[in-house]
Amino acid sequence: QVQLVESGGGLVQAGGSLRLSCVASGSIFSTNNMAWHRQAPGKQRELVALITRGGTTHYADSVKGRFTISRDNAKNTVYLQMNSLKPEDTAVYYCAAGPIVSTARSVTYWGQGTQVTVSS
Repeated sequence: QVQLVESGGGLVQAGGSLRLSCVASGSIFSTNNMAWHRQAPGKQRELVALITRGGTTHYADSVKGRFTISRDNAKNTVYLQMNSLKPEDTAVYYCAAGPIVSTARSVTYWGQGTQVTVSS
């Protein structure tokens, strides 16, 4: 069964904003760290941001100061607020969950991905 469901991707102009959402099944959300990864065409999947069960956050250098990850425990949802978007942010964004989510190969659960396209 589907356990991570993303939404919120789309097309936006450079400088614009988008908010991604990921709803997880309760058993996954409450027991795991959560993260967003992204994969651009021809590139490896990379960590964008993660948030631990306790709320500690970590960001890739490329998005610091522009993106914010948060989690709503009552809604089993993790968000990625993306501001000041750049064309190089264009990628498929994946929601991730697991005990370790800092690298793609360590992730236990993946969402289906949502496309974010930033036009110049």
